[in-house]
Amino acid sequence: MRKYLSVLLGGAGLLLLPSFISKKADPDPLPAPTLIFKAQKLIDGLQAPLDMAFIGNDEFLVAEQVGKIRLVKNDKLVETPVLDISSKLMKLLPVDVRGLLGFAVHPKFKSNHKIYVFYSATKSADNSDHQDVIAEYTLSTDWSTANPASGRILFTTDEPGQGDNGGCMRFGPDGYLYIAMGDGGGGGDKHGPIGNGQNMNTLLGKILRIDVNSGSPYAIPKDNPFVGKADVKPEIWAYGIRNAWRFSFDNKTNQLVASDVGEGTWEEVDIIEKGGNYGWRMIEGNHCFNPKQDCDFTGTIKPIAEYDHHHGVCIVGGYVYNGKQLSNQKGKYFFADWTGPIYYIEKKDNQWQQGKVELQNYPQNLKITSWSQDQSGELYVITNGGNMLSEVKGAIYKIVR
Repeated sequence: MRKYLSVLLGGAGLLLLPSFISKKADPDPLPAPTLIFKAQKLIDGLQAPLDMAFIGNDEFLVAEQVGKIRLVKNDKLVETPVLDISSKLMKLLPVDVRGLLGFAVHPKFKSNHKIYVFYSATKSADNSDHQDVIAEYTLSTDWSTANPASGRILFTTDEPGQGDNGGCMRFGPDGYLYIAMGDGGGGGDKHGPIGNGQNMNTLLGKILRIDVNSGSPYAIPKDNPFVGKADVKPEIWAYGIRNAWRFSFDNKTNQLVASDVGEGTWEEVDIIEKGGNYGWRMIEGNHCFNPKQDCDFTGTIKPIAEYDHHHGVCIVGGYVYNGKQLSNQKGKYFFADWTGPIYYIEKKDNQWQQGKVELQNYPQNLKITSWSQDQSGELYVITNGGNMLSEVKGAIYKIVR
């Protein structure tokens, strides 16, 4: 039995969920062995946390969906937000899919103090629900404050629906900013004859790549795959994406790995290639979606892993592990489902196998909203224990041996 989302679903978690949820059954056994680690709580008392980034050995920034960037210094949450853009957000519901959805720290942050935020603002068109805004802010020299009025908007895009907003931003090893844009929401990408995912004249349903260090307000890298093509947005790096809520770069191979949230049945992990078509809305995972059968897979790139709703309902991408604390785990991609399970995949004999992760010293029934990685390659999970945006029940855990 399927049911549409309701306000009973928890705040930040609602951001991630597919348009409808299938009733979960007992999961099938996974082929790879279960890994057991411990969880070390770094900080709690966060309000709907969705993203984080390290800016020093003992300092990191955390994004709260309600519009605040917070600083954690020496294991303590600084009371005054570094940046508060709550007044720039559209009016949020008690449980909402919009808000401050993600941020990225410039590779030269220690000298230029720049961060980039992705947030939901009031719509500019009658036929849209809201605007996606990508903006740059410069922090003070001690990283403690930023003037909300100093923001420099890079671009805005109208979203026709409430959900499937994307929101992930990461700087690649090439120094360019990569941005995940959702398909516009509404269920099934019913936007035009082929959907936004396949429409190359919209930024929605894509992974973008821009140069924030040149141009006004930014430049298009000359080697972007669709530069100079008629009726194609030159910012596009890859397309056919439904809602790549989180992606990351493998700091050993430089591969971009994304988790694309499914519509009704399949969650997937993709290696994002330059100019790649990942099939949405024709394809969900390895399966036909629209049309329901006999769809044409020609020219599309298959996911490296998928799981159905026996194992969860909404994938939350993590990182390829290249740290030192978790012995013999290098090269494994760790990720989670919003409902709480943590998984990994590893390549064996040219095949990707999936296994489960169990954490000790870790509360039950937490929702996982995102992941992070420190300078040494160690992994962190961002969790939320509340159901309303007003609740302050978010926490961050480090995965340790």
